[in-house]
Amino acid sequence: MSGPALLPSPHTHAPCPCCAAGAVSWYEEFQRLYDTIPCVEVQALKEHNDQVLHLSFSHSGCLFASCSKDCTVKIWSNDLDISLQHSSNMRPYNWSYTQFSQFNSDDSLLLVSGVFVGPHNSSSGEIAVISMENFTLLSRVRNKPYDVFGCWLNETNLISGNLHRIGRITSCSVLWLNNAFQGIESENVNVVKRLFKIQNLNASTIRTVMVADCSRYDSPDLLLDYEEQLAASSPCPGFDLGSDSEEEGAKPRPPPEPAVQELPDVPAEHGLQQLFDGIMEGHGRPAMTDTELETKVAELFVRNRTKPPEPNLLPTDSNSKTKYLIFTTGCLTYSPHQIGIKRILPHQMTTAGPVLGEERRSDEFFDSLDHVIDIHGHIIGMGLSPDHRYLYVNSRAWPRDCVISDPMQPPPIAEEIDLHVFDLKTMKEVKRALRAHRAYTPNEECFFIFLDVSRDFVASGAEDRHGYIWDRHYNICLAKLQHDNVVNSVAFSPVEQELLLTASDDTTIKVWRSPRAMRIRQARRPRPRKLLFSWLLNQKS
Repeated sequence: MSGPALLPSPHTHAPCPCCAAGAVSWYEEFQRLYDTIPCVEVQALKEHNDQVLHLSFSHSGCLFASCSKDCTVKIWSNDLDISLQHSSNMRPYNWSYTQFSQFNSDDSLLLVSGVFVGPHNSSSGEIAVISMENFTLLSRVRNKPYDVFGCWLNETNLISGNLHRIGRITSCSVLWLNNAFQGIESENVNVVKRLFKIQNLNASTIRTVMVADCSRYDSPDLLLDYEEQLAASSPCPGFDLGSDSEEEGAKPRPPPEPAVQELPDVPAEHGLQQLFDGIMEGHGRPAMTDTELETKVAELFVRNRTKPPEPNLLPTDSNSKTKYLIFTTGCLTYSPHQIGIKRILPHQMTTAGPVLGEERRSDEFFDSLDHVIDIHGHIIGMGLSPDHRYLYVNSRAWPRDCVISDPMQPPPIAEEIDLHVFDLKTMKEVKRALRAHRAYTPNEECFFIFLDVSRDFVASGAEDRHGYIWDRHYNICLAKLQHDNVVNSVAFSPVEQELLLTASDDTTIKVWRSPRAMRIRQARRPRPRKLLFSWLLNQKS
C-alpha cells in the first residue's frame, strides 16, 4: 500500500504542475512569492495637485503617463529614480480634467482622454493625441460619452464613441475609427470612418472600449449563433431612425402614446406593424408604462433591423490579424452590467474606403454583438492579461434575485469588489472571483477603479485607501499597498513586473518595487570613492 504523497524538498528540481510558469520547485515558488512582489515603497511623486485618476506605461517601459483632476497629463521618465519629463495642461481646450491615457504600439503617440465642458456647461468627452517626439498636440477627437475612454486599434488609428439619443431611454452608440493625424493629413484622405452602430436599450450606453489582439494567443473558440445570441442576451442593441452623421442625430423624441392592452408574441416583422397599427387606431387601455412601451418598440424594431454577423469569420491560425473590440454595455439599466464583444476584421482596420463604413441594405441599421457576458453587477474596471488571452473585470454585485423594474433605478451594489477572470478563447469565466478590495460609493455615484495584469500578478485599486496585489496562479492576495485616500489606478511595468505604480485621490503616485529589485538596485548604485582622502594621504607622504 503506497504512502501519502510528499512535497518536494527545497532542493528538488522536478517541475511542479501547480507552480507558476517557469518555476521548477516549491522552493522557487516560495522565493517568487516572498521576494518578487512589488510591495516596497521607494518613491512618492507629488507633482499633481489634485486627484490622480489613471496611469499607463509605454510598451518599452521607459515612460509612463498620469492623468488627474488637475487637468494635466504628465509624462514621466522611468530611470533609476523616476522624474517628470513633460506636463500638458488641457484647460485651454475647455477640458475639466484628464482621465485616461494609452501609448500606441511603437510608443510614438499618446492618446489622452478627458472630460470636455461644452455649451451651457454640458459635459462630453474628447480625445487628444500627443506626439512623443516633441510633445505637440496633433489632433483632438470628439468622444461621447466621456467614459468610452477611447483606445488604439493600431499605430495610427484610434477608436472613439458618439451617442445619439432617440427616446427617453433609447439611444444608439456609434464607434468611430479615427486617424491620429487628422490636423495634418491631406483633405483627400479619410480621417474618420464609422466602425459599428449599436442600439442601446433602457438608458444603457457603450463605454470603456478596449482592443484584444487575437494573434497573441491560440485561435479563439468563439462559435456564435445569431438567433440564439439574440434570444439569450435580452435585446441590448437597439433602434436609431436618425442619420449616420458623426454630429448629434435627431433630438430626443418622446415615445408614442401607449394605447394597446398587450403585445402578442409574434414574429418581429409582423409584431412591429401590429404594434404601430394598434397605437394609431387607439385600441384598448394602456397596459404598459411609457418606458415599457418604448423598450418594447425598440426590441421589435431591432430584431428585424440588425445586420447579422458574417459567417465563418473565426481566426484560423495564431497569426490571424483579427482583433476583438471589448466594451461595457447593458440591456436592463444604465449601470454597465454586461461585456460586449465585437470582432474587428482586417479590412475594417483602416480609414480607407467609404467614410460612413461598409455599404449595407436599408433594413440593416445596426450591427450585432458577437458575444455578450453578463456580470449581474456594476462593472467598475477591466484589464487584459499581457497575452490578451484573459480579461479581468472589477464589479460590484447586485443582490442575487433582484428584479429591475425601472431602468433609471438600478439595484443597490455590494461594497465588496469581485475580480472576475474570463478566458477570451472560450468566452467563459475561469477561476473563482477574487475578493479583498472594497468600494463604498452608491450605484448612482460609482466610478471606475482601474486594474492591471502582469505575467504572474494582478493588481487593483480600491476605495479603502489601498492597492492590492494577487497571484494569478493561486488566487491569493499577496500585498496591500497603503495610501491616504482612494486608490484609482495601478500599473505594472510591461518589462519589469517587480515595478508597480499606484495613483490615488491623495494626489500622489507611489512607486513600489520588490525586495529583490531593491537589492539589485542598491548593488548597482555607484559608491562614492574616497579620492580626496587618498589625495591628502599622498600629499603628507
